[in-house]
Amino acid sequence: VQWTSSSPMKRAFVSKLPKRQPRRVVFSKPLPRIVRSVPPVSEPAFGVVVVIWTSSTYVNDVEALVQTRRFMNFLPLSNREKPPLKETSDPIERMEISLDTLVPVDVLQPYDMQELVLKVVDEGDFFETQSEFAQNIITGFARMAGTTVGIVANQPMVLAGCLDIESSRKAARFVRFCDCFNIPILTFVDVPGFLPGTAQEYGGIIKH
Repeated sequence: VQWTSSSPMKRAFVSKLPKRQPRRVVFSKPLPRIVRSVPPVSEPAFGVVVVIWTSSTYVNDVEALVQTRRFMNFLPLSNREKPPLKETSDPIERMEISLDTLVPVDVLQPYDMQELVLKVVDEGDFFETQSEFAQNIITGFARMAGTTVGIVANQPMVLAGCLDIESSRKAARFVRFCDCFNIPILTFVDVPGFLPGTAQEYGGIIKH
């Protein structure tokens, strides 16, 4: 049977079809009684910003947009291009005398690795990523001789710079990101080893 747009048979068939209802999109958070967590989390605190605060450090949209623009300035336009080169007034032959005293002679005395990074990179400009997560390792972007580099550094001020599961995953993810955009990695290594404990062993630290 061949129907046309004005066919009575087609009009009768279409009229019997159920009318399409408008779609309603509802955003809601899962309840604690549905999603079990360890340790337990109260319902008011579940799914709110406080739970994921460690993933973000910006207090408002304006600051987030400003920092996003700063972050994008370190990246090439695509993964097929080289990292951007920026003119700098910081000479490549600069000597930083304060580094002689920043790192203590006593290996048991901690020091701030972030301060060391700021003294080494161009113009003290360092964009740290995930600063509130796995603070025993530092990752971020800076420039050396005007070229973007990725920074990976142990932080002796937190857990003596030991590597654990979270810090290992944080560093590995950052290195993979830099590899995608051909960004060289500059590492500052001062690590006593992996964090001991059954929690790390049960969590599978060896695979991280």
